[in-house]
Amino acid sequence: MAGFSPEWLALREPVDHAARNPQVLAAVGGYFAEKASLSVLDLGCGAGSNLRATYAALPDRQHWTLVDHDPALLAFARERLTDWADEAREQGEELVLAKDGKAITVDTRKVDLNKDLEWVLGWQPDLVTAAALFDLASKRWIERFVAALASQHLPLYAVLTHDGRETWQPEHPADAGIHAAFTDHQHGDKGFGPAAGPDACEIMAEAFRKSGFAISSGDSNWLLDTKHRPLREALAEGIAAAAGETGRLDPKTIADWLAARREAQSAMIGHQDFWARPI
Repeated sequence: MAGFSPEWLALREPVDHAARNPQVLAAVGGYFAEKASLSVLDLGCGAGSNLRATYAALPDRQHWTLVDHDPALLAFARERLTDWADEAREQGEELVLAKDGKAITVDTRKVDLNKDLEWVLGWQPDLVTAAALFDLASKRWIERFVAALASQHLPLYAVLTHDGRETWQPEHPADAGIHAAFTDHQHGDKGFGPAAGPDACEIMAEAFRKSGFAISSGDSNWLLDTKHRPLREALAEGIAAAAGETGRLDPKTIADWLAARREAQSAMIGHQDFWARPI
């Protein structure tokens, strides 16, 4: 799996949280409303942002298992969660947190989701969740993942899956070419085989339908304006670098596009949130 820097994850976190679809999150919370406690498995947890965005909708007692392939990110997640909580203490290998009346225990584990996917899902959490993960995975891996969920009768709350929609203002003559090259780059191997990229949402929906899941979904778009300049610039730089790696565009075209995008007024980057539960 391709890695992400703590700096990038911290930069995007406020926009990620603002983008979440409130109706989908409310449906997840409603599903578990009668439970006194909940166990959650967070796949590809990064810096723990998913927990911070989701905890308020869930029961008052929660146990989160944060899974990632990068031990440095797992350590960073523990630091961020400790700073974020109203109270925090270590209890053995677990982190015990209090936040807004919620009692949350956190376990962090280094896992290779290519080799150990079925084993991890065999831990039988009440809820499986992931943020910005499935567009990095291959069609084959997504179908394997959904089959494993179905075999364990586990629900999934997946957020911020990129769906390929993208608009910048003002428009630039190279927008279409850059977007095509970037999409081509997204389909490269990110650690799980040829990535689904913007096709991930359709692949997931079809796999869940075939497996007999009920599905709810909704937009969770990034809406970036002038106050999001650092993130917008970092995003444009990443898109330009990825487009350049494909060799589909000449460097001057890419440089001109990037210069314009650093001064863009706004950008919309399309994502979708999913709530899938076995019937």
